[in-house]
Amino acid sequence: MFLVSSSSSLVVLAALASVAASATQYAAPPPRPDSYETSGEYIPILKDNRVQEDDGRYNLDVETANGILLSQSGAPDGPEGAVIKAGEYSYTAPDGTPVHVKFVADENGYQPQSDLLPVAPEFPHPIPQFVLDQIAKAAEEDATRRPLKESVPSGTYRAP
Repeated sequence: MFLVSSSSSLVVLAALASVAASATQYAAPPPRPDSYETSGEYIPILKDNRVQEDDGRYNLDVETANGILLSQSGAPDGPEGAVIKAGEYSYTAPDGTPVHVKFVADENGYQPQSDLLPVAPEFPHPIPQFVLDQIAKAAEEDATRRPLKESVPSGTYRAP
């Protein structure tokens, strides 16, 4: 049986209290400011209509006072119940350019359409002459190359 006197208990408690008081105190970092706090401007939401059906279909319409518009609808009609979405959004870019994007998201991925998105040249497009020259040179080298001998195992190979 181990007995501790009241004076030694007091010493142990005092030691624990001093260790706890001297330990570094960690606090959670302050919350990140939202856009209202950083810009100082409050942007009201003018419209926020959301409809969620029991079968997974939904519609969403949002409009803010600074001209952001979002309209989207979706349904679980894709492969393995994946949600297929379609909609559009618009806003004004910081440089003043109006941005309008229509989109579909389905089994083929996200497919945006906008006048602001880059467009690849139509095919067939003209092939530069240096590319045609390289193709001709490769064909010539292939034609003059000796055919490879049929691969026959060599009798000179031995186990190490």
